[in-house]
Amino acid sequence: MLRLEDLTKGTQVQGILPNSIVAIVDAQWHGSDVVELTYKDASGTLGNELVFRDREPTLEIITSGGAWSFTADGANFRLASEAHRIRLAYLFDPLLAVHTSLVEPLPHQITAVYGEMLTRQPLRFLLADDPVAGKTIMAGLLMRELLIRGDLHRCLVICPGSLAPQWQDELSQKFHLRFEILTNDRIESAVTGNAFAEMPLVIVRLDKLSRNQDLQAKLMKMIPAREPAP
Repeated sequence: MLRLEDLTKGTQVQGILPNSIVAIVDAQWHGSDVVELTYKDASGTLGNELVFRDREPTLEIITSGGAWSFTADGANFRLASEAHRIRLAYLFDPLLAVHTSLVEPLPHQITAVYGEMLTRQPLRFLLADDPVAGKTIMAGLLMRELLIRGDLHRCLVICPGSLAPQWQDELSQKFHLRFEILTNDRIESAVTGNAFAEMPLVIVRLDKLSRNQDLQAKLMKMIPAREPAP
């Protein structure tokens, strides 16, 4: 139980004022059973009161680290709130990936990504269009939008070997997606023995994957098993 001797300078106390916490500025004793407190209330107004020994059961010291003391790191709170705001940004901006990428998509690309692919579950699509229709742009928009929404954690792009650097450059420059190209050195240096486990965004050359059964087996280990249909 709190004792009057605990009411020292800097202590935050509940019970001096109704439904309010005060900060003790000074405590002056009058005998052994009465202390004269000078305090500040929540608005910073100074007050003064004699507190007798019989009020000890009604008083409570509020620790500085309490849940509602507002003593946490403000910068960390701002960082967390900003991350949460960004995570929910797509709810207020339906074309968030477009507005955060260096592209000016054509109407048919907007329709394909936002009108067809994003509105359907599960996400299994064959994106096929005429040559030079912008399939890379559509794929990049879909990847970035899913990444912003927290629905994409790993992504594999399989393309002809001559196009791998182009895919890497396009996704990096236009969509800020940092894909790595899977090379023999990267396969051999994998700490876990499976480079796919260490590369969340990866581009693989078609000829490398189609001719390497060991690489295919490692890739299959990264694909979660599907539950049988009821």
